[in-house]
Amino acid sequence: MSNKSIAGERVGAKVARESSAPMMKRLGKFVARAWVDALALVVIGIVFVVPFIFIFLTAAKTRQEAALFEFSLPTKFQLLENIRDVITYGDNRMLLALWNSALLTVGSVTLIVLLSAMVAFVMQRRADRLAGGASSIMLAGLIIPPAVVPTIFVLQWIGLYKTLLGLIMVEVAFTLPFATLVLRAFMATIPREIDESAILDGASPLRVFVSIILPLLQPAIVTVIVVSAVGIYNDFTGPLYFLPGAQNVTAQLTLFSFISQFSSQWNLLFADVVVITILPLVMFLFFQRQIVSGLTAGAIKG
Repeated sequence: MSNKSIAGERVGAKVARESSAPMMKRLGKFVARAWVDALALVVIGIVFVVPFIFIFLTAAKTRQEAALFEFSLPTKFQLLENIRDVITYGDNRMLLALWNSALLTVGSVTLIVLLSAMVAFVMQRRADRLAGGASSIMLAGLIIPPAVVPTIFVLQWIGLYKTLLGLIMVEVAFTLPFATLVLRAFMATIPREIDESAILDGASPLRVFVSIILPLLQPAIVTVIVVSAVGIYNDFTGPLYFLPGAQNVTAQLTLFSFISQFSSQWNLLFADVVVITILPLVMFLFFQRQIVSGLTAGAIKG
């Protein structure tokens, strides 16, 4: 074999090694990402999917089987029967609870969106001490836990204790700081030149907010609506403390109907959980992309 042939083979082998190195590197990165994704799916399945399957299976069992708390298939699948018993229990008490929860959620979320959008607009467009003080108060509202007893005294003093309007005011006060910070962070991505151009054209600040700023806040508003609605709908302690009474029952408080110190109907309790979980679960599945975009917008700028 000539020297030229040997040199050619060496050059070819070197070229082959150099060309295969990037391919092997990309393959290694793909395998690493696949392992990370598989691990994430396993963790999500253990944390979220497995408990929901257990709830679903228990809700479909008889009272005796449900009391065993076993992760097994029911011998007699009666999910629809249990849901029917939950809805008709106590003279259709669940229907009243769902109606109260719907009024509470819609009323609270409407006020939260309107108030937080206006407050965020003023705080973002003003750079003085008053806006800084308001921002500090909003941050304190996220950190300081709510005081139950003083809030009850205030509601009794203004005559709104044990009323739906009083609980709506409480929910708005508790959720307003989070909604304001989300909308303010998103509003930081809207250029100030848009406001200035509209004002030069003769628009008032209210017209600028309603006609220009508010439509641009749609992704963040969807985030606030979904997160606030799910949180208020699933609130258990708020109605328990501030809205007592048989006629003021909400969806979460119906869980007390099937559990007691001496007798508990675990199949109906888990069927109740299935009923009150369907609505927020469907809402989250439909709007999860808007939730992520609304929370991440403004994370870099502003």
